[in-house]
Amino acid sequence: MDHIIGQAPAAGGAGANMIVDGDQATFMKDVVEASRQIPVLVDFWATWCGPCKTLTPTLEKVVRAAGGRVKLVKIDIDKNQQLVAQLSRLGLPLQSVPTVAAFWQGQIADIFQGALPESEVKRFIETLLKGAGGTMPTADLIGEAKAAMEAGTPQEAAGLFSEVLEQEPENPEAWGGLVRALLAMGEMEQAHETLEQVPEKIADHAEVSGARSALALAEEGRAAREKLGAFEAALAADPADHQARYDLATALNSMDKREEAADALLDIIRRQRGWNDDAARLQLLKFFEAWGFDDAATMTARRKLSALLFS
Repeated sequence: MDHIIGQAPAAGGAGANMIVDGDQATFMKDVVEASRQIPVLVDFWATWCGPCKTLTPTLEKVVRAAGGRVKLVKIDIDKNQQLVAQLSRLGLPLQSVPTVAAFWQGQIADIFQGALPESEVKRFIETLLKGAGGTMPTADLIGEAKAAMEAGTPQEAAGLFSEVLEQEPENPEAWGGLVRALLAMGEMEQAHETLEQVPEKIADHAEVSGARSALALAEEGRAAREKLGAFEAALAADPADHQARYDLATALNSMDKREEAADALLDIIRRQRGWNDDAARLQLLKFFEAWGFDDAATMTARRKLSALLFS
């Protein structure tokens, strides 16, 4: 199954007509009145402003990705000095550009100045949309992908996560989700290849690290699962065989028996804290990372671990 990832979306699209040049005559209609329907960003710029040449294309890119859920109005401050003076008297800091003001329900909702990187511009717009009761389209896609995973259709989830990455090549949630979907499909090699394509700047993000741990555990578990009977027999003969219990936990985790896997490792810690250079605790932490820190099994096992370590 081929996944096209890391490509930028085509120009145009649903958000293309949401980018306009504004002036004093159209400000009320384009900004104030329009903001009663959707959030509006106003980009105050100037031809002589170097940072504006970087910020404006970034704003346009993120607004297009919003698919019509936010509008961008660009205003040249030199051609609209009377408007700038009026807005400055209202407290809008337009002494320097670029300045971006976000309007919602006819009021200024937020402001930033300077040429922010794309990731911060995206975060600014996501926050604005959240305040208006909305989300970016990619957030909807990720929600659909997670639902597909829970419904047991990882191939559908992989397609949705890939669609997100076509629009946002540095979305860690989509990268981690794609790896997990490939794992659920049994595509171990492709999961490895996908992890290698993760942009370096997000390689240590929790979503990516969790997927990496899940892949490592899946590989360990596949080998351990084949020896499940042997581990159980070893423990029946000697309950203090910590290595057998450790290997059993790895096998149980690969079978998605999370609580049983965690309890096996907790039993080692209870019987011999620090065994094998703290291997049981470290493996349990790897489980938490792979499962997700808000997973029910993680939270239950974390409470048990805390009780053991601080008793």
